[in-house]
Amino acid sequence: MTAYETLKQRLTNTPSTWLITGVAGFIGSNLLETLLKLNQNVVGLDNFATGHQHNMDKVQASVSAAQWQRFTFKEGDICTLEQCRDACDGVDYVLHQAALGSVPRSLEDPITTNNNNISGFLNMLVAARDANVKRFVYAASSSTYGDHPGLPKVEDKIGNPLSPYAVTKVVNEQYANVFGRCYGMESIGLRYFNIFGRRQDPDGAYAAVIPKWVDAMIKNEEIFINGDGETSRDFCYIDNTVQANLLAATSQHPEAANQVYNVAVGDRTTLNELYENIRILLVERFPHLKDAKPTYRDFRAGDVRHSLADISKSQERLGYQPSHRIGEGMLEAMDWYVDDLSK
Repeated sequence: MTAYETLKQRLTNTPSTWLITGVAGFIGSNLLETLLKLNQNVVGLDNFATGHQHNMDKVQASVSAAQWQRFTFKEGDICTLEQCRDACDGVDYVLHQAALGSVPRSLEDPITTNNNNISGFLNMLVAARDANVKRFVYAASSSTYGDHPGLPKVEDKIGNPLSPYAVTKVVNEQYANVFGRCYGMESIGLRYFNIFGRRQDPDGAYAAVIPKWVDAMIKNEEIFINGDGETSRDFCYIDNTVQANLLAATSQHPEAANQVYNVAVGDRTTLNELYENIRILLVERFPHLKDAKPTYRDFRAGDVRHSLADISKSQERLGYQPSHRIGEGMLEAMDWYVDDLSK
């Protein structure tokens, strides 16, 4: 039995109270669904800047009425300290997912990205510290590796950030480290690589590549690849991400806390390979994709050329074992993507 399977058994019989910021978002709503199915008590905070009510509606439809009663939603903003304090009151564990993602968005509007990702993060740290939460787990990012050329990416070797978004994620890690040193607060940063899966938003200028491409292929729209298509990423299915969060919050390893960990699968897929994998999975249902080809354009500013994670630290200290590689995740997610995006 894996560490995660053991944890789920234990949680089912031992309710705790969890706060999920960004609960109406892609990752937040998947955390909510898993925790409610484990009979946990959950407080959710969201201002709907990038999250959606329909994500929480889908969670409600997937759990029992009794489980849904364990959820308390608070509409609020991490940029307001008092709302952060209110959300943290009586909470055991914080899973801080609220942020403004996207490298391009940060290049266009670095001030708003800074306000949410640094000032809002600091508000949450202060509120969690004052509420004496057991552990503060936060969404860090692989963008922290910046221009460091080494592969695979190892947690203690980072380069210079390549975008304002990456700067905010570096600062998050520094603030969390300082709060551990100065206040004895336990935190864990999870450096997400390219997360994908159900309830990932395909709309908007800053949508993640997989749902955006699936949506465009279904609609027979032109798909653009930045650069030559040989840019590679370590794509990580949402179930792996949920696992990492729950393990991080509860790990009793003596060196687990006040660290950062890669959350990925330790494998690389190029954008050309990704395009072809999606096309093959969809072509039987959408015959217009039989001879479909992408359109290539210039590389995008701020993008990292290659990304591949070393996950050994996550495995050793958290007990993390990815349940899905990209092929398994794509197979599981594709029916959801098609059902949701074809409406």
